[in-house]
Amino acid sequence: MADIATLTVEELRHLRLGNLNKAVADWRVMADKLTKLATGGSGDVSARDLESKAKAADWEGVNATVSREFVTKTAKQFDDAAAEAKDVLGILSALASQMAKHKESLQTAESELRARNILVLGDGTIVDNGPKGPTEQHPGVAKVSQEDLEAAKARITRILWEATETDRIAKDALRGIMKDEHDFSGAGAGSLKEADMRQGQAQAEKWKKDILSGDYKQWTDAELEAFNRSLVLHRDNPGFTETFFTGIGAAQTLEMWRELAHPYDGPAEGDRAKLLAKVQDNLSMSLANASYGDGPAVEQWKKDLIAAGPKQLPGDLPIGPAGFQVMSSLMQKGRFETEFLTDYGAALVTHEREKFRGSGESWFSGITLNYPDSGKNPNDPMAGFLEALGHNPEASLDFFNEETGKGDKRISNFDYLVGGEEHGRKWPEETDGFDNLGHALEAATLGYPYDSKTPGIPPVDSPEQVEARHERTSLAMEVVGAYANPEVLEKQKGIEGSLARVAAGHMDSINYTMANWGGMGDLADRDGYYGRHESHLRDLGEGNTIGFLRNIAADEAAHQTLSQAQQIYGTSLMAAHGGNQADAIDAAERSIRMHGLIDEPRLEAIAGQYKDEAEKRNQELEKQAAWIEFGAGALVGVGTGLVAAPTAGAGAVAVPIVADTVGSAVETAVGIHMMDWLKDNEYKNSHEAISSLDGARIVNQANAALPLREYLLRTGMPPNDIYDVIEDMDDAYGRGRNVTDTDNVEG
Repeated sequence: MADIATLTVEELRHLRLGNLNKAVADWRVMADKLTKLATGGSGDVSARDLESKAKAADWEGVNATVSREFVTKTAKQFDDAAAEAKDVLGILSALASQMAKHKESLQTAESELRARNILVLGDGTIVDNGPKGPTEQHPGVAKVSQEDLEAAKARITRILWEATETDRIAKDALRGIMKDEHDFSGAGAGSLKEADMRQGQAQAEKWKKDILSGDYKQWTDAELEAFNRSLVLHRDNPGFTETFFTGIGAAQTLEMWRELAHPYDGPAEGDRAKLLAKVQDNLSMSLANASYGDGPAVEQWKKDLIAAGPKQLPGDLPIGPAGFQVMSSLMQKGRFETEFLTDYGAALVTHEREKFRGSGESWFSGITLNYPDSGKNPNDPMAGFLEALGHNPEASLDFFNEETGKGDKRISNFDYLVGGEEHGRKWPEETDGFDNLGHALEAATLGYPYDSKTPGIPPVDSPEQVEARHERTSLAMEVVGAYANPEVLEKQKGIEGSLARVAAGHMDSINYTMANWGGMGDLADRDGYYGRHESHLRDLGEGNTIGFLRNIAADEAAHQTLSQAQQIYGTSLMAAHGGNQADAIDAAERSIRMHGLIDEPRLEAIAGQYKDEAEKRNQELEKQAAWIEFGAGALVGVGTGLVAAPTAGAGAVAVPIVADTVGSAVETAVGIHMMDWLKDNEYKNSHEAISSLDGARIVNQANAALPLREYLLRTGMPPNDIYDVIEDMDDAYGRGRNVTDTDNVEG
């Protein structure tokens, strides 16, 4: 979360709430007594009664002033004391409730992780406590991957951070109430939420003075670290974010980061650069939080930010970047509000097309705005903006469906960025912006942030949700069509992984699309078999789908994603039709054909890429074959209609599965985690190389057949019948390979 001390697992695990609950009970009694003393209500004498009598009394001389004032002031103190007691009670009560929830969250997480052979130690260390891969005793147990461990670490860290924040807010609130030892103010926060807001506002006012005075330009590392700490503690607190950013204004928001990132004497290096990387991330998340404000001041601030986009910000330098460049560098973390992103994106694309004629290379690049500096993305504002879209699926889908330009120059944002049209964007030659484009496309077509640790296919329970589903599949069809062209993909190296995750998330529509040989799918009840209407599937176009899969499956990581997703979807297809053995085997045949289609491009790529480097080629083949380990771990009872998959880690994708015979879709989260070991093999001639290619193909076939093998073992089919099934599956796999075989295409 940050370099800030948090509660430990051991402390939260053994947290005793008995004394805190007793304090809550005591303060409830105290608050009740003080309220009665202040306002009455029990028939006893109260401060309010005395105040009324003092004001009504016909006093003369000193009593008319001093005594009356004393009684009135004293009565007010009783009111304040009662109010403060209620504040203390509210804070302690919320603290007890929240800490109990945090402790329960930790216990639940530990229990669930333990069931998956992941152990959480008292100091927060995450340990792989399971068998090292499938064994004879544990044939269906998948090895705990590094991604699994990292996801577990992130989950535990989040719980500890939230518990620490609850404790900090309560502690600071109580200190604020008790700051005057000789008086009751009656102005304390009555809840943790209110206390958090007040503390954020106070911090915002403190830092606002430094920004508006320009003192921040001379901040030492210690002062910058203190500012970063405030950002970490309050980046999700509207009391801080809205007060701070509206207080300094849009222009100063941008100018602040431009000056910090690249002062007059040049960009930061060493420890200062590392610190600025943290500040950049936390500023981005703070800005995202502020974008959700809906008051007049926030609305004006957002409009001013967009209006500042085309303006140059030289500051202390002769020339400087445009506002779009600075703002986009601060949009790479956090989830910005949808309408703001939509308006910002429209203004950015319009400005770039009008001023630079769609050339992303024309943006000013003589300044450092990103830490760490990748050496690419020469301050390309489109890259940071697309990364922001990757965290907001609704905004991303809206953006790609929008258009800019007039007349014959009008073009959709999708076509502008993918480059499939005459007026498409000219991307900088040195850029990793295609990663960001891929992230935005993932979010738009899948319906969840591209880096979600718990991805899930959005529900389709309402007309609005169904319409959003149709828009996502419509965009997925555009993605498939655009990247079916190998020239488009060749210009956008680095996007293959994202495209594979888009395909994995629409594996149901891809299978549906490819079950239409000769356009006769309707005669074979393709719609009913795959549950087109229930699962809201879309025919993505057979020709485009073949080209798309041929292009992206050649990439190693993309192939792994596709193969993994196909195995899961194919297994669920068998389960959905498992009531009849012939239907289940038919489902397996369809899936195995898809595996052949996916495997062929990867085998061709390996053979072509390393045709003169036998050692590298065969290492790749071994690595390609090794992923069969996943199949043994991921597959479970086909007969139950359920598919279990490894816990989602970084870069996880939600793969749709068929839950029943009518095809209603649910999803399973799958992390991309493959074996990273290579066997030592030496090949000395072409004959051995061909043998190795055949070996890789055989392993891929075994992986494709794994669900069917499990099914046949469970159903007890006679050996002679199994032999006939094997021949059919071999033919299906070969037919699939022929579809994407480059030699067949080239004639």
